[in-house]
Amino acid sequence: MAPWGISKLTARPALAVALRYGLAVASVATALGATVILRHYGFPPRFISHFTLIAIAITFWSAGTGPGLLALLLSSLGVSLLARNHFLLPGFPLESFLILYAIFSILMSWFSASRRRAEQLLNEARDNLEFRVAERTGELVRANAELEDTQAALRSREAYLAQAQRLSQTGSFGWRPSTGEILWSEETFRIFQYDPTANPTVELVLQRVHPEEVALVQETIERVSLNGRDFDFEHRLLMPGGSIKYVHVVAHAFREKSGSIEFVGAVTDITAARQAEDKIRQSEGELRQVLECAPEWVAVLGPDRSPLYANQAVLDYFGFSLEEWRGADRHKYYHPDDWERLTSETQSKFLSGVPHEYEARFLGKDGRYRWFLVRYNPLRDDQGHIIRWYATGTDIEDRKQAEERMRDENLALREQIDQAFMFEDIVGSSPALQTVLSSIVKVAPTDSTVLITGETGTGKELIARAIHKHSQRSGQAFISVNCASIPSSLIASELFGHEKGAFTGAVQRRQGRFELAHSGTIFLDEVGDLPAETQITLLRVLQERQFERVGGNRILTTDVRVISATNRDLTAAIAAGTFRQDLFYRLNVFPIQIPALRERRDDIQVLLEYFIERYAKRAGKRIRTIGKKTLELFQAYDWPGNIRELQNVVERAVVLCDDEMFSVDETWFKRKLPQESPLSMPANALGRLDADQEKRIIEAALAETGGRIAGPSGAAARLGIPRQTLDSKISSLGIDKRRFKSA
Repeated sequence: MAPWGISKLTARPALAVALRYGLAVASVATALGATVILRHYGFPPRFISHFTLIAIAITFWSAGTGPGLLALLLSSLGVSLLARNHFLLPGFPLESFLILYAIFSILMSWFSASRRRAEQLLNEARDNLEFRVAERTGELVRANAELEDTQAALRSREAYLAQAQRLSQTGSFGWRPSTGEILWSEETFRIFQYDPTANPTVELVLQRVHPEEVALVQETIERVSLNGRDFDFEHRLLMPGGSIKYVHVVAHAFREKSGSIEFVGAVTDITAARQAEDKIRQSEGELRQVLECAPEWVAVLGPDRSPLYANQAVLDYFGFSLEEWRGADRHKYYHPDDWERLTSETQSKFLSGVPHEYEARFLGKDGRYRWFLVRYNPLRDDQGHIIRWYATGTDIEDRKQAEERMRDENLALREQIDQAFMFEDIVGSSPALQTVLSSIVKVAPTDSTVLITGETGTGKELIARAIHKHSQRSGQAFISVNCASIPSSLIASELFGHEKGAFTGAVQRRQGRFELAHSGTIFLDEVGDLPAETQITLLRVLQERQFERVGGNRILTTDVRVISATNRDLTAAIAAGTFRQDLFYRLNVFPIQIPALRERRDDIQVLLEYFIERYAKRAGKRIRTIGKKTLELFQAYDWPGNIRELQNVVERAVVLCDDEMFSVDETWFKRKLPQESPLSMPANALGRLDADQEKRIIEAALAETGGRIAGPSGAAARLGIPRQTLDSKISSLGIDKRRFKSA
């Protein structure tokens, strides 16, 4: 604590200065006043004059040098004043007294300064000590707080460690062999089923060890206590209730400064893991037994397809041991025809890692090949990399032989059908086709006129030939005429013949098709395209069996059976005025409607096999199977071109086929037919189109000719049909030709 004159008065600097100098004035005034009063009462002047010295001493001591000098000055002035006014004795030594004042003041100033310096040093030492004490106290408080935090964290970690040990069933221990001291964690006590208050010893450990492994554990303890090395081993514990535990013990050894060895380790209860491993091994053993007994092939390959495992069925077939199978050259055991095909087919699938399958023949230990269906499936790790290939093989030799027998039986059955009904290339067994065949059988022996209708490509001419071959006229000629392929100006000459000079270019007489077909059968295909004038002549032949050659006047008789066919709707043509109704009645004595291929999907597979065999034999190839996906494509397609389109697709596929499996490109069934310019079509093709197509073509021709119909530049000439026919079609189709008139 600072002195009163410094600490108290310096709390407020301005007031402190005033008080210090005020003290000088007050003390001097008091001393002079006391001197005057005492002198008045007769006290000796030498005695009372010392009061001022007391005032000076008090001021120097309490207020410091500045106020002390003021007190000296005031005291000197006061004493001098009193001396001159005779308050003091006349012989008073004023000068000596003043010198005494000065000397006394100097001494008091020195004593006061020394005291203040001593007090200042003492205060500084005290303040420094207080600061150091406060700083040290803060450090102790912080250290104590850190210690508490560390202890709390340690307790938390100990709790975490205890919980982690319990969850992982892993206890910790420490062992000092030199003293035999052993420390266990709570979990270690739980694993060994000892009370935590027990003192763990080596003997206590050996009491829990399974009798069969006591020697092993004891030998391990003795060995590591001598060599001081780490140890890691597993053993069994026999618990009081008779249950068995499996524990894994691992410890690390380190030397203390004293040179003694200490072990720190962990003991883990691995009973659940060991039981799970036992179950897995048991399951693996059972699975292996099942695989060994299974008749199927089972094999495991590495990611590079190197052989790793094969079941007994594989080894028995090839006559190998497992090691021999791993080192065998697989190439030698594939059928030569299959190896090259499979190498090209499967290489990309193995590289892309996709499951796949194939059929191949393998050479057995008996020297014979058998067919197997082999399937591959990849096993991938978490990153998607292939780590194994699993392969299975199924013996399909019996199935292949059955398929071969079925093909032979189908061929034989087809030959029987052809021989029985003489239908040549009519293939199929669907109900719709059976109805047609039944009609053929019934009408063929008669001479009735037959009208065959159906879409293009359905095989109308085959039906006509079948009727002829099954008729009584089968030994005579079968004349086929495509009425749509002959120009309308020549169709009459083609059917009925012409005389020499009948028209330009008729340099000699020529027999017509009806004369050539005498006593036989004439087949008029696309009969709906006959011109009107030819229809009249044909009607006369059907009614009276008579006709005249073009340019002739001699009546000829004919004995011919007429079979006609068309893909047009003759009823609509009659309504449009392009086909004679009376002729239709004469032709439609026995109608036969040929179903489209999409209406007899049951026949697609049979037709497919039939055409494959035909074109494969023609190409010198051997095709044994049809791909499953290919058959599905054929079954799902609508076949707008009917059997003719199917036949063309098969012929193309056989040409491109390089192996024994028939397959096609899926894009073949997605292509679009190129659009024809209406006027670029053949002139005789107009009558074979439906009403909408005819209307579009006629309107295009009228637009190009400005609505003109007749004449060399008219629409009739452009379309290649008579003007009267075009007028009839315009009327029947409801076309307004006036809107095409050019301005």
